[in-house]
Amino acid sequence: MSIQAISPLDGRYAEPVQPLTYFFSEWALIKFRIHIEVEWLIALSQSQNIPEVRSFTTPETELLRNLVYRFDDAAATRVKEIEKTTRHDVKSVEYFIKEQLQETSLQDCIEWVHFACTSEDINNLAYALMLQCGIQEVWLPLAHRMVNFVEAMAVEQRDVPMLAHTHGQPASPTTVGKELAVFVQRWKRQLRQIEHLEFLGKINGAVGNFNAHAAAYPDAPWPQIAQSFVEGLGLTYNPLTTQIESHDYIAECCHAVSRFNTITVDFDRDVWTYISMGYFKQRVVAGEVGSSTMPHKVNPINFENSEANMEMSNALLHHLANKLPISRLQRDLTDSSTLRNLGVAFGHSYVALQSTLRGLGQLSINPAALEADLNEAWEVLGEAVQTVMRKAGHANPYEKMKELTRGTGISGESMRHFIESLELPATDQQRLLQMTPATYTGLASQLVDVAVNNSSQRHEGHKGV
Repeated sequence: MSIQAISPLDGRYAEPVQPLTYFFSEWALIKFRIHIEVEWLIALSQSQNIPEVRSFTTPETELLRNLVYRFDDAAATRVKEIEKTTRHDVKSVEYFIKEQLQETSLQDCIEWVHFACTSEDINNLAYALMLQCGIQEVWLPLAHRMVNFVEAMAVEQRDVPMLAHTHGQPASPTTVGKELAVFVQRWKRQLRQIEHLEFLGKINGAVGNFNAHAAAYPDAPWPQIAQSFVEGLGLTYNPLTTQIESHDYIAECCHAVSRFNTITVDFDRDVWTYISMGYFKQRVVAGEVGSSTMPHKVNPINFENSEANMEMSNALLHHLANKLPISRLQRDLTDSSTLRNLGVAFGHSYVALQSTLRGLGQLSINPAALEADLNEAWEVLGEAVQTVMRKAGHANPYEKMKELTRGTGISGESMRHFIESLELPATDQQRLLQMTPATYTGLASQLVDVAVNNSSQRHEGHKGV
């Protein structure tokens, strides 16, 4: 962390986002570029269509892959030093690998490094792996952890009655657990889509036509070689591109994650409101200050922090999704700078998830407040009464209940008196007389099982390099 960092992700939030640096930093980009270059060289050595590249021994293959496995800050710094001369980030990686192969048994194969490749052949595959690993190995586990936490709360509070509010006004009662389960169900649907995202890649030369490849080896089945290589990396092969992979899958990824973020913003705001209504209490953390002037305050800062960071994330994700699929003719450079912000978008979402989890860990329900609001809202039984009146054939039941309840307070006694005055089947009348706002929750408790049983299947992701 630097106290002089311009970005809060590199300053204030540097520690919380540290796991993402292995997949979204400049360090990570260099490492993944080396990974692609190394694997392409190994693939050439294993191809029967390119006899000029001899087969590598097991120690030689290990030597190459150790450039990735043992990649460290010193290696990254050396690449950046080379870039000061080349003024080209991908060419610097190529020169670094060649430098590392000097005075080794692979010295005779140095000029096969980066063979027939344009920079984007390396870049698009590196970014695809970075995005895939960053999501599957860092972001998704934390998202699942948050959803599982809320799911456990939903199960625990499934039967706790709560006055619902539509348009901010008292409405038919629900349960705390069911309202939490709604979010669990929404999140899980998005997680299933995120888990099934495709990460595309290509390796087909300067404008996507295998021009140089075919010039050197006209009889080689280059599309098949490229497909085998891309799929061997754990990616989906894109067979038709310009110089760049078209980035449509990145847009799909950004849209999917932004939907999850948006649901979290909705959740943060609802919890914030429940706290303000007294339905939830927050555990006091020793030494924590809620206000610089009002010592009594315990502010819902974690949910506010989450909301702010999720919205920052979405602003970037929406821009990335709208910008990246657009490139003039066979390519322009605007995607290069734009792609470097993928980590920023995911960083803000990652910080937000941690804030929501921290806030959830300090929450408890306030039964007294929940009960008090229910006891003051007997008018919400009007829905049940007028519905049973319809069943019994009463004329204008809605209007009669509206006249009794709309805009006026009504007690349990007056509600029971009204029910007793109605001509209703004895069973229905008795059921209404026994009903209270706290018991009028419909099937809310049972509906929690919809979210609990609708488990999203986790898929083992690419393990990174």
